[in-house]
Amino acid sequence: MDSEELLASSERSPLTNDHDSNVQPTRTPSGSSNESVPSTITPNDEDPPPAPNDSAPSIHSTVSNQNTNNGTPYHAPRLSLSVPTIVPQSQKPPLPLNKFILYENRTRFFIIGSNTSDSRHRIMKIDRTSTDDLVIQEDDIMYSGKQMKGMLETLEDGNKGNGGLGKARVIFGIAGFIKFTAGWYMVVISKRSVVALLGGHYLYHCEGTEMLPVTFNQKVDKPAEEQRLMNIFKQVDMSKNFYFSYTYDLTSTLQNNLTSPPPPDTSDGWNFNDRFAWNYHMLMAPFIGREEGRIKSHWILPLVHGHVDQAKLTVLSRVVFITLIARRSRHFAGARYLKRGVNDQGNVANEVETEQIVSEALTTPFYFPSSRSKDDCANTPEYSHRRAPSPNYTSYVHYRGSIPIYWTQEQNAMTPRPPLDISVVDPFFTPASRHFDDLFKRYGTPVIVLNLIKAREPVPRESKLLEEYTQCIEYLNQYLPEGKKMIYRAWDMSRAYKEKTQDVISILEDMAEEDIHTTGYFHSGPEPTFHLRRHDSDPPYRSTISLQNGICRTNCVDCLDRTNAAQFVYGKRVLGHQLYALGVVDNPDLSFDSDVVNMLTEMYHDHGDTIALQYTGSALVNRVETYRRMPHWNSHSRDIIENIRRFYTNAVLGEVLLHFSYADKQAAINLFLGVQSERTITEPPRRGGYRDWYNKEHLKTAYVLEDCETRLKEFAEHRSDFWVEYYRPLLFTSLGKHFAYSMNSTLKLPG
Repeated sequence: MDSEELLASSERSPLTNDHDSNVQPTRTPSGSSNESVPSTITPNDEDPPPAPNDSAPSIHSTVSNQNTNNGTPYHAPRLSLSVPTIVPQSQKPPLPLNKFILYENRTRFFIIGSNTSDSRHRIMKIDRTSTDDLVIQEDDIMYSGKQMKGMLETLEDGNKGNGGLGKARVIFGIAGFIKFTAGWYMVVISKRSVVALLGGHYLYHCEGTEMLPVTFNQKVDKPAEEQRLMNIFKQVDMSKNFYFSYTYDLTSTLQNNLTSPPPPDTSDGWNFNDRFAWNYHMLMAPFIGREEGRIKSHWILPLVHGHVDQAKLTVLSRVVFITLIARRSRHFAGARYLKRGVNDQGNVANEVETEQIVSEALTTPFYFPSSRSKDDCANTPEYSHRRAPSPNYTSYVHYRGSIPIYWTQEQNAMTPRPPLDISVVDPFFTPASRHFDDLFKRYGTPVIVLNLIKAREPVPRESKLLEEYTQCIEYLNQYLPEGKKMIYRAWDMSRAYKEKTQDVISILEDMAEEDIHTTGYFHSGPEPTFHLRRHDSDPPYRSTISLQNGICRTNCVDCLDRTNAAQFVYGKRVLGHQLYALGVVDNPDLSFDSDVVNMLTEMYHDHGDTIALQYTGSALVNRVETYRRMPHWNSHSRDIIENIRRFYTNAVLGEVLLHFSYADKQAAINLFLGVQSERTITEPPRRGGYRDWYNKEHLKTAYVLEDCETRLKEFAEHRSDFWVEYYRPLLFTSLGKHFAYSMNSTLKLPG
């Protein structure tokens, strides 16, 4: 589906939607099922109650219904809306809103949120008369199309003194609220494009945003300072590398989304991983101290900064989607030379979580109807529509991040290779212990550390970090119990490449095969049954789902060139296992000279270039072809150009460019993320001691097979209905323009 069709679908106003008119306004039950909570959209000077109709709620009040002589509504006290009793049903996820219409006049913003089928609508009102406070009112009622039509007509009449509802415009979500010196701004998404399709959930790229002043015609005491801060804020280009989804939690991995416990049965819970939500400050800060708390989750749209790419593999009429997702952490984020190593809380610089998802497009959603016997239907009629998890989804997660010790690199040195300095020597490696304990908590054990920095140099530079990092791992490992110790591999990848006698890619493939076997990967079902007919029994047939417990943490100095090449090899190796688990190939060994590996290579090139541009401002210097020693002039010339570009940036422009470029970039990121100071005074995290530096609970198995199988079935039966966004019953879409038909494919590769 192209952007024009998405826009056309979003431009259909609820005023013209009249279906589902017999459905009464629906509330999420709170406490007793017989309790009716008054709507937060209450009659006032501008906002009268909705006009009664066949399905709108009736209005009860001790005050007679009167109007003033001039036609304006009577100033009645707060009214209570009588809502039909809602019988609690089985747990369902919150109503996803993916289309928004913004009405604005001099005193109010009215935002109408609608679901995909235009059958349910919600209202949020923002006051524009307050100069300092952000006053937001949310209506807990879900309206049908006919009810929303009546509500908007009533609001139009009640706001005639202010020009009615005002002009209407289509937006695609609220990114948050920001305040500089005076007054709030609402950041809205004005353009979007589809970049991936996962289980029927669309993943979008933010193509454009707008900052709308909340206060109407606000006077700013310091306009110059306000404009300066706004210009700094806008240096973070929200039209590049920001991604979101209305119905899929893009901040979490596929394994976590499908096997985690269900969220609490409330509509206001924020269940995303805030580490990767770059607009978290804009969503949280405006509501600190607010009596009503944060706004409801259906208005929340977390933005992931990183990279999302998807391509299609066709094998003998079987269609396989390969999706690559990179999530950049908002903690200790910034530009190279200004963000190195680790901070006091254990957050490292250039932290990126990469997830490789391989799925067969046999069915659109994460489930498929399960077979059932007649006895099952007769004995358990409530499960007559039971669904089973689709076994066609696999994923593998790996991680990159700066070396977790205190080290810096002078940014103003007139040299293409600024020296590295260990700024603080901590004999107990406190920040590193917090960092690895957090990895245990997030990914489980074991943690595999792949250190690719140089071991020997004429002038010690990277090698200083190698010695300190090795001591760090050895010190921390001695206190971990057996079976939970970190696996540490220090390998000088640059030296191996220069020696000409070592095959860098083959060595990395051997490491990858061993590490993938150690941590495993996620597969939502058992192996295909025809694997039972294999003559060999190694590996044995797997009749259960597969889980990933543990993580491979890769780093070089910048976590760019060498790290990306290594992650590609790991991705290539695990891709073979993923295709084998789906029954697409007969063995997990993939040849480099194949369409699927060529496609994956390009995906990891784009992935690495994007991460490098975000961190350094330039693309990768050494790509996969460099380490494969492929005699391609195009690749060689590109490496030379990137080397010259980095040399020019570091040496020729030197202090002036580095100081202003990186400093301005860092200031913009800090303002965007809400970082007040580089040395924030916080309460130090609790720890067991210098020997018991880890939390014992974090060493337990993160994902238990029996529990995850149960939760996966529960997800398929009750929590996976959001895939309906894939089908647009009110919009005509030709197959040729559908996203699944237009994505990159091996069928389009040259040659």
